[in-house]
Amino acid sequence: MPDRAPAAPAVPAVPSLQPTRDPRVTLDDLLEVVLNKGAVLHLDLIIAVADIPLIGVNVRAAIAGMETMLEYGMLRQWDEATRAWAERSGGGGLELRDGERLITRMFGGHRLTGEVYSGWRPGSVHLTDRRLVVLRREPREVLWEAELAELESAHLETERAVGGEDRTRLRVRLRDGGEALLSAAEPERLHRELLEQAPGAKAPAAVDGGGGTAGPAEEDGHEGHLWYHEPRRGGAMWRGGRGRLDAGGLTWKSPVDARPALVLRPGELLGVRLEERDNPAGGPYTLVLDTPGGEVALAADALPGWTGPLHRMAAGGSGQEDGESPERRRDDGGPHR
Repeated sequence: MPDRAPAAPAVPAVPSLQPTRDPRVTLDDLLEVVLNKGAVLHLDLIIAVADIPLIGVNVRAAIAGMETMLEYGMLRQWDEATRAWAERSGGGGLELRDGERLITRMFGGHRLTGEVYSGWRPGSVHLTDRRLVVLRREPREVLWEAELAELESAHLETERAVGGEDRTRLRVRLRDGGEALLSAAEPERLHRELLEQAPGAKAPAAVDGGGGTAGPAEEDGHEGHLWYHEPRRGGAMWRGGRGRLDAGGLTWKSPVDARPALVLRPGELLGVRLEERDNPAGGPYTLVLDTPGGEVALAADALPGWTGPLHRMAAGGSGQEDGESPERRRDDGGPHR
């Protein structure tokens, strides 16, 4: 008797897919499933009039979050094109080149000098990893532009405004002999980031009228967090910010202010001393500077980094016309405990 093949196991009948309704499901649950896992729609639609089919619609659609779409290789070309467009238009009106990256953007302007007209032209300063641009949006015009590779030097200088205020400007010199004077909402930050992107553009040494070096040398500079006891109508208060000491003097600026609250040039520093005063830095000593306008109190976590350059700044900026040393005037200027 021939062998008989074993009977195939019975396959249970698969129930047809039927829509279900769960009253506990919320809209949030539905959105979570659609965004994380996705949904595929297959739709056949026939539009008939008087039982006569006129229009047929066949729809195959996938709905999911963008991360899920990209994970399954869908919409990648659209995503790449959209990201490239966003990078090009991210310059705040400045058209970026291929591969160019915007570093910072702030309000500013360019000083136009000429035989017919001289004055400030307001706009916005754009620093990229390739160039420095001053742009006006309405009407759109590039007021000034230079490649970072063409920069020879960049340094901050103080200019007396029409209203009598001292404003910090950025002077840029090019290798071909040209130069430009720029204004910026945050000139210290723009100068710092410009030197980071163009390390070849160093700040030149400041020279006084007698041919000597005015103020501290570049290696005597210092920059870091600094507390300033700022005078106010209701009483002085300590504010934290960033201080910078270079050939142009000492500046202090709070991150919430548009301009430095303290600008002290080398010739305005008469003396430097340490006093035992309460300060937010937690140390026992407060750094006190003698200026023609009165005392300036500062505090820092690491005072030695500031005291040395400030002493050299006071010694270089004082004329010593009365024959006394800065240390003598400092000790006679007030109590020193």
